[in-house]
Amino acid sequence: YQHKLKLALIGQSIFGQEVYNKLRKEGHKVVGVFTVPDKNGQADPLALAAEKDGTPVFKFPRWRAKGKPIQEVIAAYKSVGAELNVLPFCTQFIPMDVIDCPKHGSIIYHPSILPRHRGASAINWTLIQGDKKAGFTIFWADDGLDTGPILLQRECDVGQNDTVDDLYNRFLFPEGIKAMVEAVHLIADGKAPRIPQPKEGATYEGIQKKENAEISWDQPAAALHNWIRGHDKVPGAWATIDGQVVTFYGSSLLDASVPAGQELAIKGASRPGLVTKNGLVVFGNDGKMVLVRNLQFEDGKMIPASKYFSADETTALELTEEEKKMAEDIRAIWKGILSNVAVIEDSTDFFKSGASSMHVVRMLEEIKQKYSGLQLQNEDVYMATKFADFIQMAVRKFRGEDKEEELVVDYVSKNMNNMTVNMPYQCFINGQFVNADDGKTYDTINPADGSIIASVSSASLADVDKAVAAAKEAFESGEWGRMNAGRLMYRLADLMEEHQEELATIESIDSGAVYTLALKTHVGMSVQTFRYFAGWCDKIQASEYGATIPINQARPNHNLTFTKKEPIGVCAIVIPWNYPLMMLAWKSAACLAAGNTLVLKPAQVTPLTSLKFAELSAKAGFPKGVINILPGSGGLVGQHLSEHPDVRKVGFTGSTPTGKQIMKSAATNLKKVSLELGGKSPLIIFSDCELDRAVKMAMGAVYFNKGENCIAAGRLFVEESIHDEFVRKVVEEIKKMKIGDPLDRSTDHGPQNHKAHLEKLLQYCETGVKEGATLVYGGRQVRRPGFFMEPTVFTDVEDHMYIAQEESFGPVMVISKFKNGDVDGVLRRANATEYGLASGVFTKDISKALYISEKLEAGTVFINTYNKTDVAAPFGGFKQSGFGKDLGEEALHEYLRTKAITVEY
Repeated sequence: YQHKLKLALIGQSIFGQEVYNKLRKEGHKVVGVFTVPDKNGQADPLALAAEKDGTPVFKFPRWRAKGKPIQEVIAAYKSVGAELNVLPFCTQFIPMDVIDCPKHGSIIYHPSILPRHRGASAINWTLIQGDKKAGFTIFWADDGLDTGPILLQRECDVGQNDTVDDLYNRFLFPEGIKAMVEAVHLIADGKAPRIPQPKEGATYEGIQKKENAEISWDQPAAALHNWIRGHDKVPGAWATIDGQVVTFYGSSLLDASVPAGQELAIKGASRPGLVTKNGLVVFGNDGKMVLVRNLQFEDGKMIPASKYFSADETTALELTEEEKKMAEDIRAIWKGILSNVAVIEDSTDFFKSGASSMHVVRMLEEIKQKYSGLQLQNEDVYMATKFADFIQMAVRKFRGEDKEEELVVDYVSKNMNNMTVNMPYQCFINGQFVNADDGKTYDTINPADGSIIASVSSASLADVDKAVAAAKEAFESGEWGRMNAGRLMYRLADLMEEHQEELATIESIDSGAVYTLALKTHVGMSVQTFRYFAGWCDKIQASEYGATIPINQARPNHNLTFTKKEPIGVCAIVIPWNYPLMMLAWKSAACLAAGNTLVLKPAQVTPLTSLKFAELSAKAGFPKGVINILPGSGGLVGQHLSEHPDVRKVGFTGSTPTGKQIMKSAATNLKKVSLELGGKSPLIIFSDCELDRAVKMAMGAVYFNKGENCIAAGRLFVEESIHDEFVRKVVEEIKKMKIGDPLDRSTDHGPQNHKAHLEKLLQYCETGVKEGATLVYGGRQVRRPGFFMEPTVFTDVEDHMYIAQEESFGPVMVISKFKNGDVDGVLRRANATEYGLASGVFTKDISKALYISEKLEAGTVFINTYNKTDVAAPFGGFKQSGFGKDLGEEALHEYLRTKAITVEY
């Protein structure tokens, strides 16, 4: 953009202030600001910014009198010599004498996709009418009401539970500011279009006021929800309860069975509402439900709807001397904001005295500066608008008396495996289990029989934003950074151990893992991992983690340089479906030990142990926002996490193609990335091995966890002289394996994780046969309900074949011969892959074994064993198997950054 303009800004509010600041920063000259008069002795934010810069400011109460322009006002406007009028947010009626005066005319911001929702309550009507899209228009002003030609438009999706504030803060405010600046640039360069508004689809709705915001109950739940959220926070949808007007805030659709609660009669409603532990449940004429979180009475007092029948039970606190001082400090902060009020009395109402939502933020930030341990939220001010009530609330929080009630968890409960298994199924965001923002769910399936276990919340983009914001707040402002993380992690490990049978049962029915394996490995190693990293929490600044470094001195000065390790911030962790809980533990434990906060996305098909883990983390005492769990689509949730500007690190385990996509997405803000990706791990078996042991270990290397194992031996190289005997022994052992119910303690081999994966494996085997490999055993689906596959053996596999090059990730043993004594030849074949996760060798010749271990291009080499991982040993791959390490001391480096500090003395 080459050209700059002289601008007149006509309007008000923080939005107007931000547009003003951005335009000046871009080099345009604001020759005059025309805004509203001071209210209660306080100037509008736009006026404050302009006055600070020395820009001429005019505060006209009106531009017209008796339908005609006021000539003194018009003359004052014309005196600034503007080339373009910019109206970012304006509540006054501006005469056409002013609109048409500048060389380039006037542009206006309107918060709807014109021609829909013309009028002053456009955002409200977008929600009231249940629009799927919201947005804004910047148009050329004419003599009609929001009818001028369109310059540009932007749109966004509307979430199922979005409020006016949500849309404004997430999109209309930040993107609207950018678009206003872009529009001015386009005009300056002569590139701005003038697109006539279409007549089709045009609507006009009047201003929504309190008197016409009463709830009409004879309509479906979705319409009730839209009406309530469309009026939240202003003017507020209301109903009559117990003879008084009660305003409803914070609604969401409730897709569940009718909860237990105390009935509450509501005037006009055919069915009483229910006051439940989560809020007030009301019913539409279709029988569906809406959950309302907060209620406000006629005197301005707001309460959680769940407290309706106990709202007046709280007794006043006696304040200590320290608390009295805090109360006076807060009184002074109120006085600084409410400068028009002579004395802040106990009965002073923050909002009735002239404060706005902008002042809420200012007040809380000033309190935070004085009392960093007092964590207040915007909602707290709306709940306690009078000074005395606010102080009582603040003191309770200061004392810790406001501690959250016992975690509210809705379970899917099943009686199985000789126990009752309780499974959370909602997103876990900021310490609470909540439905997905848009209400969407999906079914998670038991692979043993294909039955539905539970309908699980499917997180939306809005949920990702909420979870990241909660993690960011917990990292930057919460108590997490001051806590003993090790103590919490030990407590969490203890809780996991207490619930190990339940966790193993959930893992078994959700992933198909054999219960005994789930108990020992999936859960057992997860507990060990948290205990291991808990021990690191107080040692990260020791030894090489924080060092003093000799440096060259610039005489006569003396300098000291030292380093310290710091947590990175918000980390996104995306895990696979083969070891749902263990993969969570491998990454999360190191992440938390380093002091970070996290948002974790479990695999879509195996979310249940992650959600149970979330429940246990809350019971262990982890603060809100430190751990967030979002079940749902990888393409939606995982992608948004990897792109999110507030996420500073991504840890991913999964396929190589997805890992490459994550790297591209993470480049948006140059996130730190660690990847544990695909593998085609070679296992070399020499004739001088202990053959029976090699057979047993090779069976485990391939069939452990049904072959759904990232380090599974994807290709076996067997020395020619023992090849046939090795194959014979393998087939004999396979025939002894029991395939069946994973909860049966005698089962050796359970179902594949999900149907699509089973179908992929069957296709894999068909490809092997077509290419000429010999199918010695298996290769078929087992004839029983569920997703079971026979353990499979291929021989005569040549290097060019698909099954020799690509990972099956299933129970498929791929065997190739190598010539007797050809060590270097088999090494070349073993390394002829783009993967390098793991490898193994069986031989009694330790010199040969060590030589091969040096030459194998893999992150892990097993000698005369396999699958032997330990929490203290680093784990990760080479080449296209990824980079970065899980487990061991090295894993901490993935979640820390190094800062060098130099002091002159």
